[in-house]
Amino acid sequence: MRMNTAIDQLSALKSGETSSAELVEIAIEQIQRVDGAINAVVVKDFSRARKMAKAADKDRKAGTDRPLLGLPLTVKEAFDVEGMPTTWGLPGKHVPAVTDAVVVERLRTAGAIILGKTNVATMLSDWQTANEVFGVTNNPWGNERTPGGSSGGSAAAVACGMVPLEFGSDLAGSLRIPAAFCGVFAHRPSHGIVPMRGFAPPMAPRIPISQPIDQSTLGPIARTAADLKLALDVIAGPDIPDSAAYRFSLPPARHSKLKDYRVLVLEEHPLVATAKDIRGVIDKLTKRLRSEGCHVGHNTSELPDMMDLTWTFSALLMSLIGADMSEDDYAAAAAQADGKKGGMREHSLTMSHRDWVVLDRHRQTLAATWRDAFQRWDVVLCPVTPCTAFPHDGRPFEKRKLNVDGSKINYEKISFWTTLATPNGLPVTTIPIGLDREGLPIGLQVVGPRLEDYTSLEFADLLEHRLGYRYVAPPTH
Repeated sequence: MRMNTAIDQLSALKSGETSSAELVEIAIEQIQRVDGAINAVVVKDFSRARKMAKAADKDRKAGTDRPLLGLPLTVKEAFDVEGMPTTWGLPGKHVPAVTDAVVVERLRTAGAIILGKTNVATMLSDWQTANEVFGVTNNPWGNERTPGGSSGGSAAAVACGMVPLEFGSDLAGSLRIPAAFCGVFAHRPSHGIVPMRGFAPPMAPRIPISQPIDQSTLGPIARTAADLKLALDVIAGPDIPDSAAYRFSLPPARHSKLKDYRVLVLEEHPLVATAKDIRGVIDKLTKRLRSEGCHVGHNTSELPDMMDLTWTFSALLMSLIGADMSEDDYAAAAAQADGKKGGMREHSLTMSHRDWVVLDRHRQTLAATWRDAFQRWDVVLCPVTPCTAFPHDGRPFEKRKLNVDGSKINYEKISFWTTLATPNGLPVTTIPIGLDREGLPIGLQVVGPRLEDYTSLEFADLLEHRLGYRYVAPPTH
């Protein structure tokens, strides 16, 4: 019985080949077998999952069917799950959530069985996954390495076969970087199409209306592109009260055949060097796309300036962080911004509302350039990161360095590729496209036009099934 994917498992459930109770036990057994070395599923809800699985089996026998009925999965620890505390990796006493986050509620309504929650970076603020509450999560391709962050537990759980589907978040690459580092698929939805209510740090008030976060999204991680689409169909759509005012319908993919796609490929970033192995794998893919009949280009002048996109993302992010700083820390940053010691970081952290509005207007000019570019191109391909998964490093950010072909680069540059699509809320599907010379996974970003999520998902699916860029299980799992 083939049950590697969510679609496989749902097919087996529908045919009666297996039961939800059996799938839940298989998942629990896999978690117990491999997670001691990985530390991905850090909050377990096995007892409730078993009860829900039995109820799902009864529903199916009674003739009921729902999109994910009986499917076991996990979610990132940062989601509110009724009856469980939400810590974001912060130590201390946390009151259990009284309601599910909207995404979790939609998963349950679709029939999914929540097995537990996966590990995160403290306050989701690192590209590694570690915190004082749950400890460090390891990469299935090498326990001495990070799985990425902040959705590192999510990607590791899927890569190890603990669950076929996971759900995390992405602001500065928190879905895409772990997916690339662990060799799995992920989808960062167009900004705003997946409600974020119930996804907030423990100190934030729980408000019964949608709580969008600038540039941030919630999305799935899986082992196939088709599973990503299945998941997106379940979680996307307007939140209350918006659902009373409009209906949600994403446009279909632009093309169904690989040869019909117009593909712009980016291999060089003006602000960060990218490893030769990563560029080499993308170059091989480019040649294969041409041989398939795709129209392929490399002219970056048709896109928004990449340095401008990176700067805009960073300034908007710092402004968001500044809003949640303590009064003392904010006052100190403001004093630095007013003095000679203040840099771009301090100015962005404490920018006025007027300055933010000006910056947001600039963001709209970037969006217009993207729209023009996507009149000529269907997808844009680029690396996820400048390097593959690196060894754990718990030092302060300013002391960390990334190794790119023997050269040391600043740690924060790891996100420079993922920042390109973020300011304008573009959908991005991440797909594994090979291994580097050390045998570590390499990921590719498939960037699509805003609100055309099915185009990037379909292109990723074609790469997977037409060209064979598929999930490969880690050697020891």
